[in-house]
Amino acid sequence: PGELVAILGHNGCGKSTFAKHLNALLPMQNGTLTVAGIDVSDPENQSKLRRKVGMVFQNPDNQFVSTVIEEDVAFGLRNYEVPEKMIEEKVKEALHIVGMDGYEQRAPHSLSGGQKQRIALAGVLAMDPDILVFDEVTSMLDPIGSKEVLAVIKDLHQRGKTIVMITHYVEEALDADRIVLMRDGKILANGTPREILTDMDLLKETKLNPPMTVQLYYELKAHGIELDCCPLSNAELTEALLRLYKSSDTQYARTCEGHASIANSPQKGGAPA
Repeated sequence: PGELVAILGHNGCGKSTFAKHLNALLPMQNGTLTVAGIDVSDPENQSKLRRKVGMVFQNPDNQFVSTVIEEDVAFGLRNYEVPEKMIEEKVKEALHIVGMDGYEQRAPHSLSGGQKQRIALAGVLAMDPDILVFDEVTSMLDPIGSKEVLAVIKDLHQRGKTIVMITHYVEEALDADRIVLMRDGKILANGTPREILTDMDLLKETKLNPPMTVQLYYELKAHGIELDCCPLSNAELTEALLRLYKSSDTQYARTCEGHASIANSPQKGGAPA
């Protein structure tokens, strides 16, 4: 509970298939799977699972059922016959969480990709699921839209929501508590972002590019410049470079002082050199 797990892997490795099993959107053919103690393979548990696990998909345009945002966000609640007054409150709260206050009467098609995806998320949040699954939610968005959606996911994690994030962008997994790395439908590795994303051999095996900061760390190392840690974020990289600069500067100052001391020491004959 409260964990953010990133399921990372190359296209076709089985990430989305796994995600669709989590709330029985895809029936299981064999094996066993339980989500929060619920047996996913039992058809009678479908309704219970879908109340507990909410999913946001890849294409924002495929997730709308109404031409008015307020009605779209309320759709799931009305299906469960939630009282109208409560629906209004839950819709407002969900739109506030995703930063879309005041958009109640707008049409979904009039929004940007990032805004559409946040409205799709609001429709899921209104149902108040315990677990949120994001299946490649930024893959069809521009950089600004991606940044908006990722900021909401980070906020939801800080609010204590349990999150499973499916992605093939390593940078999106940096803030995860744990990464599960997949290849050919199997788990290849399971660990912290630092354990997974700084292992170049592991990333090469799964055909994933390392974060830019990790790549730079190894390129500097290959040229004889070694940082005191392998940075995952831009902030870590900046701090490591500053420490290296200060260390080099201090060493340079000591060397200069040493040369000055030798140069000014008395020579035979009594005169300084």
